[in-house]
Amino acid sequence: MSDTAETARELVAVDSPPAPASVRLDGDTPRCVGAWTVAGIQGLSGRLAGLPWPQGSVMLDGGGIDALDTAGALVLIDTVAELRERGCNVGLSGLRPSHQSLLDLVSEHVQTVREAAAAEPNQPWLARVGQGTVARFSEGGNFLAFIGETTVVMLGSLLRPWRIRWTALAVVVQNAGLTALPIVGLLTFLIGVVIAYQGGTLLSTYGANIFIVDLVAIAMVRELAPLLAAIIVAGRTGSAFTAQIGTMNVTEEVDALRTIGINPFEILVLPKVLGLMISLPLLSIFADVMSVFGGMVVAKFLLGVDFGIFLDRVPEVVSGISFVYGLAKTPVFAAIIAGVGCYQGFKVSGGADSVGRQTTQSVVQSIFLVIIANALFAVAIGGRGLYD
Repeated sequence: MSDTAETARELVAVDSPPAPASVRLDGDTPRCVGAWTVAGIQGLSGRLAGLPWPQGSVMLDGGGIDALDTAGALVLIDTVAELRERGCNVGLSGLRPSHQSLLDLVSEHVQTVREAAAAEPNQPWLARVGQGTVARFSEGGNFLAFIGETTVVMLGSLLRPWRIRWTALAVVVQNAGLTALPIVGLLTFLIGVVIAYQGGTLLSTYGANIFIVDLVAIAMVRELAPLLAAIIVAGRTGSAFTAQIGTMNVTEEVDALRTIGINPFEILVLPKVLGLMISLPLLSIFADVMSVFGGMVVAKFLLGVDFGIFLDRVPEVVSGISFVYGLAKTPVFAAIIAGVGCYQGFKVSGGADSVGRQTTQSVVQSIFLVIIANALFAVAIGGRGLYD
């Protein structure tokens, strides 16, 4: 009977939750007891504030701590720091080895964070500007080195086409081109509808309904359709390139390729760059067709311009040079998107949070550089030969 009662008491003791964290004053020795965890430290700050702490030297006894996590370690570190601010000479003893290791780890991290926070406001603004500028130039230099190495590998592979991974290239063409047709077609169709509707409302006021063809065809074929296709691909495919290479970097698959003597640029970068340079021009042509079709629909039902009249006028207003100009930009856009996506993938380090961070940077930088490239094309070409 006594054995049964003892077993019952042990089970109750095991199943009962640990006591909340607190500090007991045994003479001049404060003893930390209970569970210093997220659940156990609730209301602890108020209890600590009301304690009559001894003056002078204080030795905290941590032998009574039943459980300790990072939240409890932070409270313990803050308690020690507050007592030291009051002028007490504080020490901590009696902790279990596992608790002591966790406390040391949290203390080191807290110290690093506080030193960084304390040092940053004291830094002159000119120094911060200089450091940011140096970092940007360093980033740009690294990206140019990446582009240079990619170019060397590409030229070497074009001279030796049997080294190109044609299967991987075909997969990129399918994923970046074929599967992107619905989203590219839908968005460019809607943009064509919007431009035709907005412009047609104004043109109908002056009886110039037929000029809706000029507005939609020139704007979409020359500028908007290639640019929109590139932006969609940057968000859809460029991010996928970064996530794929970044995950391989985290799992050390890229290092494994280098170890066995395989150049990661030939395996991972080259098929993506070539595949996207093939896919994006085709997507741009499809975007041209869908956007013009969207303008045709609005012109038919809003302005009374028949499909036949619309199609007959398109070749008159869109010269061959205009079409080639809009199409010629897309391989450059594709090279930028694939290059930035792969470069950011190789920059991934640490864990999954780094993959997400570099993927975001990849999309932002790709779209930014594509818009800059489009502006440079517009400035360089201007209107020369585009309306002949």
